[in-house]
Amino acid sequence: MRVEVLTGAALDAALDDVAGLRIAVFRDWPYLYDGDLAYERDYLEVYRTSPGAVLVGAFAGTRLVGAATGTPMEDHASDFAEAFAGSGLELSTIFYNAESVLLPEYRGQGIGHRFFDLREAHARDLGRTHAAFCGVQRPMDHPARPASYRPLDAFWRKRGYEKLDGAVAHFHWKDVGDSEQTDHPLQFWIRRL
Repeated sequence: MRVEVLTGAALDAALDDVAGLRIAVFRDWPYLYDGDLAYERDYLEVYRTSPGAVLVGAFAGTRLVGAATGTPMEDHASDFAEAFAGSGLELSTIFYNAESVLLPEYRGQGIGHRFFDLREAHARDLGRTHAAFCGVQRPMDHPARPASYRPLDAFWRKRGYEKLDGAVAHFHWKDVGDSEQTDHPLQFWIRRL
């Protein structure tokens, strides 16, 4: 396995593969995201245009099997400013660890830690004092919740992240099996760098 930061032409060339990974990985619990390539391409455009963006790729040979993304939080101000209102934190101090997606057969090998290490190093290089991400909140009794599901809370806490009280964003997407988009709350987690 090779894990590396992608920039410039390498970043640009990987974005369609990242879109495919997002669609595949987020289709599973707890996101249940019924994604499409057109939306993903639009969503990922910020990684082409933001000078502070980072893409970390995990490769099995030449195949991208995982990716972690991040940008300065102000790149997402329209989506997240309300969630951080009243937190006492300025968006300009926060780096947003947007997503970590890794195909199931490559999990448990330390790649998730490497994703965080490289994004946090990038955030420090940008002078950021905090890193944050958000995770979807689903009810414990949701009918699609697998009996074997283990939340990632312990992993995130081991990395130094804690839930930021009251910092919840809302996104709409179509769940697998649904015909319309519905609202999904996403809880922010944060740590000082």
